[in-house]
Amino acid sequence: MAIIVTFDIPGVGQELYEACINRLTDGGEFTSLADIPAPGLISHAAGPVDGGWRVVDVWESEEALENFSKVLQPILSDLGHADGEPQIIPAYNVVTR
Repeated sequence: MAIIVTFDIPGVGQELYEACINRLTDGGEFTSLADIPAPGLISHAAGPVDGGWRVVDVWESEEALENFSKVLQPILSDLGHADGEPQIIPAYNVVTR
């Protein structure tokens, strides 16, 4: 079952996001889901919110998210932002282009 994941990182902004993307893509661009090591990622969006940054993803399953978390968490930790827990809800409907 697909899941919707919302992750808020208070007190940071675009700089942290771009640093994570830079590491995930080995310095390349992130213009396609194939650009990062995230099998099972269906969609991704990120942007500023009051006092921080928000990432909203749709994943094929919690297992896919857990596998990606093993890649992302060390990067966030290395950048000094390992705190925060994602909100995970089951997706009722997922529509993509």
